[in-house]
Amino acid sequence: MNLENKTIVITGGGQGLGLTMAIHFAKSGANIALIDLNEEQLQESVKQVHAAGHENTQVRYYLANVSQETAVEEVFKQINHDFNGIDGLVNNAGILRDGMFVKAKDGVVSKKMSLESFQSVIDVNLTGVFLCGREAAVHMIEGNKSGVIINMSSIARGGNIGQTNYAAAKAGVVAMTTTWARELGRHGIRVGAIAPGVIRTAMTDAMKPEMRDRLEKMKPVGRLGEAEEIAHTAKYIFENDFFTGRVVEIDGGLCM
Repeated sequence: MNLENKTIVITGGGQGLGLTMAIHFAKSGANIALIDLNEEQLQESVKQVHAAGHENTQVRYYLANVSQETAVEEVFKQINHDFNGIDGLVNNAGILRDGMFVKAKDGVVSKKMSLESFQSVIDVNLTGVFLCGREAAVHMIEGNKSGVIINMSSIARGGNIGQTNYAAAKAGVVAMTTTWARELGRHGIRVGAIAPGVIRTAMTDAMKPEMRDRLEKMKPVGRLGEAEEIAHTAKYIFENDFFTGRVVEIDGGLCM
């Protein structure tokens, strides 16, 4: 897919990876629809994406909770109307509620992961991906458009201490990716996933130096990933018309 004049929807687009991908795509001439919950962040993001884009680049933002079916249906209907079609989606919205499945010492259980902590992550990171992917596919099919859906997974999908909820959601994202690729290929829609490792963000920058050094030394490349490297990978998936049903791990060689 040539991104020039294509409309790409990005959930969680108000900051972080979502914003970086939006800027990256806008530089290639894509029109951008950002979905998030923080209007102040979205307003600032629109300015940054506009500045990076071409003269005629269209950028709009939308407030929606991706875990709520009616809200997702309405926002995708509005985006489809505003941009006269949807060509791509990046399912990037996600949250963390880390904690041990069961915390115990010397046979005494002191804490267990609450259902709320588990369900809230599943609602956003898995159900949200399902709902947004479904609605994007509906409008692509009804608009007779060949499209691309990218789902953000994680190397944590293989299991990670303290992330029962997150790992389960990210594993589910990969399962949906391969299923959708097989189902939607007949409609000209490709589906792929990206599984990042530890990416440098405001959160990692705030870590204690010794903890960050430990993370960097775990990777063969000797550093954390950059948000721009994830954006570059997403652009590759959009532009490579032979790519579908696969997961790209961008983790600096951490999982070997």
